[in-house]
Amino acid sequence: MALSISAVVLLAIVVFLLVRKSGLKAGHAAVCVLLGFYLSSSSIAPTLNQLTKSATDVISNIKF
Repeated sequence: MALSISAVVLLAIVVFLLVRKSGLKAGHAAVCVLLGFYLSSSSIAPTLNQLTKSATDVISNIKF
């Protein structure tokens, strides 16, 4: 059985846990979110998309 989860949901969970457990302040998390929005509309976005796709391909090919 394959489990599929959106990267956005996964990252939101990570940020939530960091805010709750590791002392990440909500303001810092908001800055990270804004940075993500600005990066998505920049010229580096295609490179980041390819890097993310490559990383997920590597992870999905790991056999347990």
